[in-house]
Parts: sequence; structure tokens; C-alpha cells
Amino acid sequence: MSEYQYYEFVAIDRQLTAAEQGELRAVSTRGRISASSFVNDYQWGDLKADPRQWMERYFDAHLYLANWGTRRIALRLPVQLLDPDLAATYCVGHSASSWATDEHVILDLYSRDEDGDEEWWDDEAALASIVPVRAELAAGDNRLLYLAWLLCVQDRELDEDELEPAVPPGLAELSGPLRSLADFLRLDQDLLDTAARASAPLTTKAPSAAALTKWVRRLPEADKDQAIVRLLRGDGTHLRAELLRRYGGGTAPEAVRGGRTVGELLAGAETRWADRQRLAEERKAAEQARREAAAAAAREQRLDALAADPERAWRQVAELIATKKPKEYDAAVALLVDLEALGERDGQRKAFRGRIHQLRQEHARKPSLLDRLERAGLIASAASGATT
Repeated sequence: MSEYQYYEFVAIDRQLTAAEQGELRAVSTRGRISASSFVNDYQWGDLKADPRQWMERYFDAHLYLANWGTRRIALRLPVQLLDPDLAATYCVGHSASSWATDEHVILDLYSRDEDGDEEWWDDEAALASIVPVRAELAAGDNRLLYLAWLLCVQDRELDEDELEPAVPPGLAELSGPLRSLADFLRLDQDLLDTAARASAPLTTKAPSAAALTKWVRRLPEADKDQAIVRLLRGDGTHLRAELLRRYGGGTAPEAVRGGRTVGELLAGAETRWADRQRLAEERKAAEQARREAAAAAAREQRLDALAADPERAWRQVAELIATKKPKEYDAAVALLVDLEALGERDGQRKAFRGRIHQLRQEHARKPSLLDRLERAGLIASAASGATT
């Protein structure tokens, strides 16, 4: 299988200038470049640039896929919307890392699978389904950060006695974009469910118009003027999130202090997995028992019908065999199996064995039929003879 790599970068907060697009074109002559994105895939080569530097200079989101199992998501937020120290608290390994520039904080999330399963993933739609998590994080929803930390736990990058950071609310009810991110990063559902036990319900309540009006009236005039100027200059991408953070009416309630160790979370995930396996086996066994009971009931109905006129069934067997057709042989053998069961049930086993012996003698020159009888356990061994 040939190599395949997919790179996608998106500029969200501002468009790329013509000069910046030219810089990207100098790196890749066949990349699909616009004022808001760079997309390219490689069958044998590779991107002749450092994605980290591109994230620092040009882009707000990046997705990478390789058919040997590597996946990567990088997101960039302004420092006024994401505290670098907070990001570093959760991004603590190779699977999830963060760094800051003068203006931005960048999160870098990795997932690796040596088996490689990228053929099924729709790379063209993946980033679009995930990138809204950036706005959620900007609005104060820290579930993304906790998922990043959990990814480090899953990849065994932390000591088992290390304590978890603060647990944000809503882990048991991820948004669509967060669910897409978790799936993309192959985050183990049992581990996530275990972590969610300590997560409070997500009870978001937007501030009322009256409350916002009252708060805005108390704002200093200089702050109001600055907000309006930013909006008019087109610098209002994150203005709403910043103001809501200042108001104290963000979209998520407070996180709770984490008290579990990495080892406890991993053990809990293993227990959940074992419980799911046990329940699946129990359901499988119950379904098998149901099918067997249904089959037994259906067979009893067939045997009752045969018992009403067994000679008619024997005549039908003879008619089917007389056709000398393989398909009819199969039908005859199936009917004989039911007749054998009827003999066992009604105490006529000896009579049945006698008639089977007679049938075998009559059709000794039909090896195809005899082979079917032997495989059905109706005769001990098939005799050789001429073909039908």
C-alpha cells in the first residue's frame, strides 16, 4: 500500500494576505490555497514546512492524517481567551502539548495507531466537524482541555499516582464537535465514561437581556468605546466571548477539583470494559438460547405434523430421491432427519433404523445421496457405487 498523507490548515480569525498566500505557494506548487485555507495530500512526498511554524504564523486550526495511523489536530487561540498556564495544566505529554507565542496559545493533539485505519475516514470533512470546539473553548468550556489530558492518560504518558486536574462539567454529554474530536483522536469510550463520573451535569444558562443591560450600563465608557472600535475595525471575532468571560456568564459552570489518580481512571476503564464484555456475552448467550428454543418449538411442530401421517413423509422422501437432483436429495435428507427425531421421541427408533437400512440398500448406487446421509449422521458409512 502506498503512503498517503493529508494536510489541512484553516485561518479563522483573519484572512491571509496575498503576500502570505505567496509564501505558502512557494512551499507547495500543487497545494489548494485560498485566503482562509491550505489543503494538500501527498502519495509519496511530504510537506516541506513545519506545521508548528505555520500555526504560529498563519493558521488557527490544522488537521493531519496519514494512512499508517497517525492523526493530528492543532488549534490556536488568542492568549486573552486561553490562559497558557491553564493549557499547560492539561496538555502534559506528547499526545497533547501546548505552547504560547506573544499573541496566541497553540494546542497540539496526536493519536497513533500502528494498524492504520485511515481508509474509512473522510479527510475532507473531518476538520469542519471538529473546528467548532475552538469557539467552545474560547467561550470558557474546558472540556476540550480535559479530553487532551485524558489522551495522555490513555497513551500511558503519566505516572499512575498522578492526580487529575479540575474536571469540567458536561463530560457525559459532549457536544457534536467534541464528540467528533474524541472519535478522531480514538479516545477510549470506557476511559471517558469513567472520567465523566466526577463531571457535573452541563446546566448552561445564558444571561438575560435585563442582566446584560444592567451590566453594560456599569461598564466604564472607555471600555465601551474600545469594544465598539474593535467591532468596527473587524477585530470582533472573539469580542463576545471576551465580554461574557468578563461578565461572568460564560457557557459552562465551574469545574470540580479532580481527586482521582491516573491509575484509578485506567482501572475504572478496564472494569467498564470487562463489564461490557460480560454483558455482551450474556446477551449473546440469551439470544442463542432464544433461537434454540424457537428452533426446538418449530421442530416440535414439524414432528407433530409428521406424526399425523408418517407414511406420507416416507412417500415424499422416495419422490424426492427419485428426481436424482442434488437439491432434492438435500430436502429428502432434511425430512429424514425429522423422521429420525420423531422415531426417537415416540419410541420408534428401531423401526426407523430398519427403514433407513432398507433405503440405503435400495439406493446403494447413488454415492451422492449416501454421502449426504452419512454427513447427516443417518448412516455409519457410505458405500461406493456407480454415479447417479
